[in-house]
Formats: sequence, structure tokens, C-alpha cells
Amino acid sequence: MPEPFKNLFNRPLIESLGKHLQTRYPSFDKAGFVRSAFRQFESLELKQRAAQITDALERYLPEDFLVARDILLAVLHPQDDVDLRELKMDERGVRGWAVMPMADYIARRGLNHFDASMDALRQMTSRFSAEFAVRDFIRADLPAALRHIKRWADSPNYHERRLASEGARPRLPWGKHLPALIADPRPMLPVLERLRDDPSDYVRRSVANHLNDIAKDHPQLLAELVKSWYRDAGPARQRMLRHACRTLIKKGDPQILSALGYTPAKTLRQALLLEAFALAHQRPKVGESLAMNIVLRSTHNKPQTLVVDYAIHFRRANGEFSVKVFKWKNCHLPAGESLVLAKRHSLKKITTRVYYPGAHKVTLQINGTLMQTLDFELCE
Repeated sequence: MPEPFKNLFNRPLIESLGKHLQTRYPSFDKAGFVRSAFRQFESLELKQRAAQITDALERYLPEDFLVARDILLAVLHPQDDVDLRELKMDERGVRGWAVMPMADYIARRGLNHFDASMDALRQMTSRFSAEFAVRDFIRADLPAALRHIKRWADSPNYHERRLASEGARPRLPWGKHLPALIADPRPMLPVLERLRDDPSDYVRRSVANHLNDIAKDHPQLLAELVKSWYRDAGPARQRMLRHACRTLIKKGDPQILSALGYTPAKTLRQALLLEAFALAHQRPKVGESLAMNIVLRSTHNKPQTLVVDYAIHFRRANGEFSVKVFKWKNCHLPAGESLVLAKRHSLKKITTRVYYPGAHKVTLQINGTLMQTLDFELCE
């Protein structure tokens, strides 16, 4: 059983954070901070644990926000031009998950010191992403926030460039939604255009996710943008745009499929023949895999670019189904030729899904077009 995600926040992390704070602020009550931050910790989930650590920071840091801000910045680890997601604190300073409650402190206390707070988040994001905390400032004053975001997009530091995109995603998972940008995402388009060919895949992936957020509310705007950006796109931008369009591709949006060079859904059945779609076993067990294979044959006189997905209809406790679409393969099919594909979908137990034995279904989907559905029974 994997370690619960919430255990990224634990007593050693709190004690290490307290030690660094006491080093930079000698009158800091480290024992009181640890006791307050770790109170009834086992009963709390990840975001609740982060919030309780932030509560303790509010209680034990100086009342003067700017003084407290400078203490938090002083304990940061020296900048490393590396991926910080798996790195932990050491004797040189704070980085990794411990920065999250520090950034949340800035969001809670710093709205009346807008520029100083935004600069603090800029510095913190190089040690752990400040994408959640910055959203309070965007919600409070979008024009003022955009002035900082545009500067971050030109930063030599790729963590800051990513924050320019990720922090302003309209529908960031786990984060507060940004109603103004949900209603009108156009203020962010110059920033995304600046970052669309970023040398860092970490940044480009954020741009793709930002565009996918836009697609959920403004599919026409995204279609127009993709059509414009795809014309002179190199391979990296093409990959980014395909990832950005994944939601609309799954829906078979004709404008998106056309802009990306895929066979449109309305002509797919005339251009493609599904000769076989089969399961290796109709009664897989929980913990095993669902093995699938397909045979496709082109009936078109031109090459085709295909997005092959599959959707599993998972049985719920009440007997109804919950449908989840999964990626299979993006592929190129020459005119008149055939293609054989195989896939194994793991049915191992995971923390984000409960498997219920009984009737299930799997649907093959190509370029957003539902091709065929097969039944299978999941066994214990």
C-alpha cells in the first residue's frame, strides 16, 4: 500500500521548518509552533494539514506582515535550477512541500501589501510552486496581478515562467477558481503566446493545461487559437497543442480535429474500417489487467492521423456506471493500410478508485467517434 499523500506533511517537516525559522528569528517559539502545527495531525487530510501549519505561522511570526515576510524569505533554500518536486529541506534552507503553508501565509496576510507579496511568491515558487497562493491576488486585483505575471513570463527562471501560466489557470485542480478568467480568458492570451514555445517542457505542459481549462468554457476561442498557432508550429508546439485540445478531441470537436489535421468525426466511418475489437478475457479479476486489441484498416485514399482512446464504464456501488476516458495511442495510418494495436489497462487497486465486481463496459473511441462497446465482468 503506497504512503498516503497527506503524509508529505509530517512532524519532521514541521520541526525542520521551525528550526530554520528560529535560526533567522531567534525569539521564535519553536516548541509552541511545532505543538500548534502538529495538533491532532493524524485526523487531518493534506490541505487541512497545510492550513494548520499556516495557522501556526500566523500565531508565532511577528504581527508586522513585512517583517514576517522577510523572515520567511530568509529561510528559503538557495535557488537550484532543478526540479524541486522530490527534494526536501536540508541545513541550507526550506524547499519542497514546507513552502506551501508559507505561501498560504502570504496569501492570507499580504493582500494589503500586494507588490511585496507577489514578489515573495515569485521567490517561493523557485523552491515549491506558489500556484495556489497567487490565486488570491488574481481574484483580488486582476490588472495588478497581470503586471507581475507578464514579468514572470519573461524571467530566466523556468519556475517563475511556469507560475505565470499555472497560477492563472482558470480551473486549476485543488485551487480556487478564477471567475474573471473563466468568464473572459483573453487577458492571459499574450502571456500564453509568450510561453507557447518555452524551452522547458515543464512550462509548455502548463500552457497546455491552461488552454485545456479555457476549452471547457470557450471551445470556439480555443479552436481559433489552435488554428492560428498550429500553422507554423514546430514539433514541440504541436505536441503542446494536441495536449491542450485533449478534452475537445475526446468530444470529437470538428474544428479542433480539422485544425490539428485529424480525420473529422463526420467522415471517419467512411475513411476507416474497424475490423476487430476484442478482449483477451471477458472476466478479469481485480488486480489483473484488461487486455484489448484492435485491427484498423484505412478505406481512404489519403493518410490519416488518428487519436485512439478507450472509455471504461466503471460499475458503482448503486449499480450505475461512471465513465472515464483513457488515452491509447496517437498514430498515423497510411492510405489503404492496416494497423494492429494492443493495450493492457491495469485493474490494480488504487486510492482514487473503488472497484465493484459485476458488469462493466469498455468503448473504443477514435477521433472522438464511438466505434464499438464491449461488455466484460470484473471478478473479485
